Amino acid sequence: MGHTTRVIKIGGFGMVEPVMIGGIFPVLIQTMWKDRLSFSDLTGSSGDVTLCRIKTLVAMGCGLLRFAIPDKESAEVVGNLASMTSMPLVADIHFDYTLALRCLDFPIAKIRINPGTIGSREKVEQVLAKAASKGVPIRIGVNGGSFPQELRRAVAEGRLDQAGALVEAAERELEFFREFDFPQVLVSMKASSVADTIKANRLLAKRTDVPLHIGVTEAGPLIPGVVRNTVAIHALLREGIGDTIRVSLSDTMEQEVIAGKEILENLGEGIGKQKRRKGVTLVSCPRCGRNSFDTHGFTQRWQNRLYAMDQDFTIAVMGCAVNGPEEARHADLGITGLGNKVFLFRQGKVVRTIAADTADAAFEEELEELCHGSGSEKK
Repeated sequence: MGHTTRVIKIGGFGMVEPVMIGGIFPVLIQTMWKDRLSFSDLTGSSGDVTLCRIKTLVAMGCGLLRFAIPDKESAEVVGNLASMTSMPLVADIHFDYTLALRCLDFPIAKIRINPGTIGSREKVEQVLAKAASKGVPIRIGVNGGSFPQELRRAVAEGRLDQAGALVEAAERELEFFREFDFPQVLVSMKASSVADTIKANRLLAKRTDVPLHIGVTEAGPLIPGVVRNTVAIHALLREGIGDTIRVSLSDTMEQEVIAGKEILENLGEGIGKQKRRKGVTLVSCPRCGRNSFDTHGFTQRWQNRLYAMDQDFTIAVMGCAVNGPEEARHADLGITGLGNKVFLFRQGKVVRTIAADTADAAFEEELEELCHGSGSEKK
């Protein structure tokens, strides 16, 4: 079973690297910048921090980065940022179509609009015309908060369920895009309900070859959000439905990317258009009363860097002698503790015994040696 979609090219102009969505291309992970940017975030040391964080997201596996554009200043800031990075940036527009027109003056790789909040068809048509002239694709983003009034009434009166209304709203917009002869379009239909998200995407996948952006919106904090998104995304991708994903979380961008990467990696070879990707597998114990090593703190400090590595290693962070070298003996590099001592091990063999306060520095050294294919037992 599968959903064959058209292929959409995003980016590929200026510094912006092209990415392909749809067809047989692997499912693309994306996230959204969590804070409002200003021009001060693009200059000096602040600019370095911004660009460094974007590079880290790329290394972790993020292929698209979206920004909210609530006003003219945001359009100018994100537009300038698009000229500073090779990461394809997406401008997310609501209410004011002139913001979309302004963003299209910059190397913005994609525009996301919700036609229900943009206003008249004439305004949408101006956005389509300029996007077509620039070769920039558009994502139609549909959610329950922006249904046309008649669809809201139909849902409220029980004549149409939420999933059906999402599909109806999406199909109306797709028909307008067809009338305008604008094929470079993607669709997302997101609900906070897992069942509605799955049902809506299954319905639309039977009716169109447009690539689908999937995920559960307003999914909540880290644990509920990961669970809800995993259930929905996994169900759809196993059926070949979905070309790009965002795991929306009330948490960091990095956590969203890690969650998306783990969902795709654990689908299985050949399922959902996925291929085995290089990257670190991070295993860590949950911690208990036997704990003598702060696995939680250590994992939090290191996870972003480890997930950004383009190498096939298994790294283990274990809390005690029970879960240490023996249970994680398959790890290429592991760390655990006992009393005031910390042990670093490879393939179950302790290679280094150190004081707890030097754990991070020693781990850094062993990781570097692992990356360069060397290492010996040290005390």
